[in-house]
Amino acid sequence: MKVVVVGGGITGLACAHRAVEIARERGIELELTLLEARERLGGTIETERTGGFLIEAGPDSFLSEKPWALALCRRLGVVDRLVPTDDRFRKTFVWFRGRLHPLPEGFQLLAPARFGPFITSGLFSWPGKLRMALDLLLPRGIPGEDESLGSFVRRRLGREALERVAQPLVAGIYTADPDELSLAATMPRFLELERRERSLILALWRARRRAPATAEGTSGARWSLFVTFADGMGELAEALAGRLPPGAVHLKHRVDGIERGGRWRIDLGAGGALEADRVVVATEAHGAARLLRYVDPPLATMLQMIPYASSATVSLGYRRADIPHPLDGFGFVVPRVEGRQLLACTFASVKYPGRAPEGGALLRCFLGGALNAAVLERDDGELIQRAREELSAALGVTAEPVLARVARHPFAMPQYGVGHRKSVEAIERRLETAPGLALAGAAYGGVGIADCVRSGESAAERVLLGRAHEG
Repeated sequence: MKVVVVGGGITGLACAHRAVEIARERGIELELTLLEARERLGGTIETERTGGFLIEAGPDSFLSEKPWALALCRRLGVVDRLVPTDDRFRKTFVWFRGRLHPLPEGFQLLAPARFGPFITSGLFSWPGKLRMALDLLLPRGIPGEDESLGSFVRRRLGREALERVAQPLVAGIYTADPDELSLAATMPRFLELERRERSLILALWRARRRAPATAEGTSGARWSLFVTFADGMGELAEALAGRLPPGAVHLKHRVDGIERGGRWRIDLGAGGALEADRVVVATEAHGAARLLRYVDPPLATMLQMIPYASSATVSLGYRRADIPHPLDGFGFVVPRVEGRQLLACTFASVKYPGRAPEGGALLRCFLGGALNAAVLERDDGELIQRAREELSAALGVTAEPVLARVARHPFAMPQYGVGHRKSVEAIERRLETAPGLALAGAAYGGVGIADCVRSGESAAERVLLGRAHEG
């Protein structure tokens, strides 16, 4: 069976690896080809080591509570390379009105699960706290409607909860506008909590009472909520690539189009063409739309309609003595109402060990996103300068960094707008008319590393075993 995987990011690598596993388990004679347009594998995952600093251009970790990435690490035999966060400093700040306020302990993305820290927090005004407390009395929303995350938070908890917590936290995850994001597609847990128990605050409080040891997501568990590799996330891409058959990976092979005849034909432009029995397209949705425009124009149109946002990371290495702030947390997020360029900043060398040399500190700044795309029109020097200005205001850092790196991610983050789930269902129905073809990636059922692993593995099972597509 000839299988071609288009795209060498984490999704394509996980797909190719799963195809090899299935072939070995089922005794299938597999001829696997993985095509990647760039000169390296990993997609947005890229790790650099220099001068004692470990710099992540893209994702720096994955969620352990979503099982797919952790299960893959076990099968790869690399679990011993995983490191948890340093949970002595498991705290997030919100930069509001010129100060870094700790997010109240027990606050779970949208709502508080503990009353004491919430009541004493200086992040919210008393009218704001009283408005959030109304969640205890409000009725359920109208069932069956796909509501935006912004509308949901505003309806249940009020404007302050949205502007000071939900919006900046969501921007850190999805680089998105909460008034455009589908609640059902991004945070279905909160939708389910409202449907089942009506009040979010009561539901979170009851869940914490039932499982106090794990309510914060880490205590008593082997793994922290987020985990990474000792030498960076690049280890995962390297481990997957190392398990693929010799000669399977072809770098700098851009696919110009895909056609369907008796078999699948993959057009490589000047590089000729390949034929395949099965094809998995593991690219961004807009890339998949371009490749499939002649195979299924309606499908290509649906894919093209999934919007994407761009972002950039600016990593700055400092001498620890040059940072006045105690760095006693994992970082801070910045509400849009503050009018800043920064979306968030991670104290990378606090969050994970080995990210900076002795006496050093590494900070990762995030800019851009759906609400501030114009900032990416600046050159690297301007982005570094803007990040330094923001860090000076937030942390009091005025010294020159000893290291600076900029990584850009143009149109790399899919935006799950209201109606996203129905769009994905329509895409899956079109795929049913194209046996031997599967789509995989962050555009469909989740944007994190674990979600991408699941999507890639599901696509391999679809094309090799005929199982239903799972995003």
